[in-house]
Amino acid sequence: MRWDELMDRAGGVCEFCGAIDGLAGVDVPPEDQVLLCETCRSEGAPDAHWRCLEGAAWSVTPAVQIAVWRRLGEIDEMWASDARENMMMEPEVLALAQDVEPVVEHFDSNGMRLEHGDTVVLIKDLPVKGAGFTAKRGTAVRNISLVPDNAAHIEGRVEGQRIVILTEFVKRK
Repeated sequence: MRWDELMDRAGGVCEFCGAIDGLAGVDVPPEDQVLLCETCRSEGAPDAHWRCLEGAAWSVTPAVQIAVWRRLGEIDEMWASDARENMMMEPEVLALAQDVEPVVEHFDSNGMRLEHGDTVVLIKDLPVKGAGFTAKRGTAVRNISLVPDNAAHIEGRVEGQRIVILTEFVKRK
């Protein structure tokens, strides 16, 4: 993020404590920055200074939320644990703060969310590679499993064979 954009977003003040002196951009992995004062950038800030994070936790800026959540986790005080637990964050932002991959959601051809154990119906004849048959349109696939790292794939049994099916070729029953 460019300096002028960062200053505009932060209003020219530290995004943790509101100080106006000694500001600098600090990287917040995976791909953003926050504007912090010299005190908030240092590891040796007095414990009382970090109480400013309780207010910063209410920021609507995801990068600030991530930075606050991570910093609160480094403070060994009850108030910091409480503030961290009570932060209101979108699931995707919390996943980034925790360095966890966002949850993969599976949807059928009509945009309906698929769940583990659902029954789906094939909307197209699908040749099954390596099995020597074609799964016919209209075939019900019961008790599907979701492929955890790929939103476009589900697994199910067709004619006794466990196969991977693209979600774009099924509709939820």
